[in-house]
Amino acid sequence: MCSSCAPETANGTVNGTVNGTTTNGTTPNGTTPNGTANGTRQSRQPYQSVADAYSNTANFKIIESTLREGEQFANAFYDTETKIKIATALSDFGVEYIELTSPVASPQSRADCEAICKLGLKAKILTHVRCTMEDAKIAVATGVDGVDVVIGTSQILRDHSHHKSMAQITETAIEVVQYIKSQGVEVRFSSEDSFRSNLVDLLSLYQAVDKAGVNRVGIADTVGLATPRQVYKLVRTLRDVVSCDIETHFHNDTMCAVANAHAALEAGATHVDTSVLGIGERNGITPLGGLLARMIVESPEYVKSRYQLHKLKEIEDLVANTVQVNVPFNNPITGYSAFSHKAGIHAKAILNKPETYEILNPSDWGVKRWIHFSSRLTGWNAIKSRAEQLGLIINDEQAKQLTQKIKAMADVRPLAIDDTDSIIRSFCLEHVPEV
Repeated sequence: MCSSCAPETANGTVNGTVNGTTTNGTTPNGTTPNGTANGTRQSRQPYQSVADAYSNTANFKIIESTLREGEQFANAFYDTETKIKIATALSDFGVEYIELTSPVASPQSRADCEAICKLGLKAKILTHVRCTMEDAKIAVATGVDGVDVVIGTSQILRDHSHHKSMAQITETAIEVVQYIKSQGVEVRFSSEDSFRSNLVDLLSLYQAVDKAGVNRVGIADTVGLATPRQVYKLVRTLRDVVSCDIETHFHNDTMCAVANAHAALEAGATHVDTSVLGIGERNGITPLGGLLARMIVESPEYVKSRYQLHKLKEIEDLVANTVQVNVPFNNPITGYSAFSHKAGIHAKAILNKPETYEILNPSDWGVKRWIHFSSRLTGWNAIKSRAEQLGLIINDEQAKQLTQKIKAMADVRPLAIDDTDSIIRSFCLEHVPEV
């Protein structure tokens, strides 16, 4: 009863069609095994957060900073052609803003900024500069849609970086904001090291630039020390102080960047800075894919309507190759183990109803799940499914016997796909059903 094998995938995985269900979680007619259309998961989680009047978890914008913050990553070097490729890919993906390195940084940085501004991309183009009139004028002259200005407000940065008092910072900030606005360009004013800054100083400064007509104020966790609770408290307080939008920038030194971004949106922030794979200074910032993985659970309709999620892997591969790193194995969505299932109890449930062990649907992102079957942890449901993929017929009892043989071999040494398939074929030849 043996027939030719189905296409095979990475070591120890099931791919293709299992019991009429493709491994991306949909049946041939476009529904999942539980009958939901096009893989959409409609069940509400019992502890799903409930948005209040402040929350923007279903109404946020992404400021994608791979070409600014990401250029500060240790391995990063972008030539003009690469910058254009990345900017175009991000715009096609659907991010609302793309932030570029300051044109003051170098002559080539300025030329690249001008070149990208002329591409006519759907995303708005921003650049990021110091809070000085000189930087602001150079930035505006490049043709950007918006200018992001920043200055350190914590005592440690004021003492060891620019040596300005809060009164001096406020005076300069108002002057710069008013100039940029007078040129018909968006402007964001951000404090640097917000979470080590004096709260009264911070709120007074934000109030002043809000009155000066700033489009957004920014909160930056520059050293990655903030917790979601601290973020929520600060953003919620700020939301009651200013009428403009609130942008947030979270570094990932303590692995809180995605959680902090989510907390900020719950508290009333409107914009989140991201970079592809989270690359940036030190351990980088909120990763684009990680943020959207979090937000699609919270607001699936909003996320799917705005972003071309199936293009995420292509963008991540482009950036990973550019900066010479591998996509981490546990990267949200695109890591090779992101939708892998190995334990027998998991595999059985996944084959019956993917939502049992997946809160994210791989088909939303154009990727597939992987059911491992070449290990001592495998279950008979996975083995039976693999046999069916190979065009072989066994009943449940035979599948259980076969699974024990595979487990016994896997206890001795690692098994490759070919090893396991050979065991399956040999067993099936020995147990050909009567016709």
